[in-house]
Amino acid sequence: MIIAKDFIQLALKKQVLRFGEFTLKSGRISPYFFNAGLFDDGESLALLGEYYAQSIEQSGLQFDMLYGPAYKGIPIATTIATA
Repeated sequence: MIIAKDFIQLALKKQVLRFGEFTLKSGRISPYFFNAGLFDDGESLALLGEYYAQSIEQSGLQFDMLYGPAYKGIPIATTIATA
């Protein structure tokens, strides 16, 4: 579970994961907010790709493609593929 711990630490450091009271687009109130768009520099994207790649590898899941939906998913899929 080191990958999960490292991921959470990165998300907190980059303020991607924040705690408080947030009103979502749906109008619901949430005690946390996750904004993946704040993984916005090369180092963060590289680490994110490594964490995802390690998690996929450890899962034993067999696959032949990665898909990153527009717009934030495209760079994430790219970093996973190059990790």
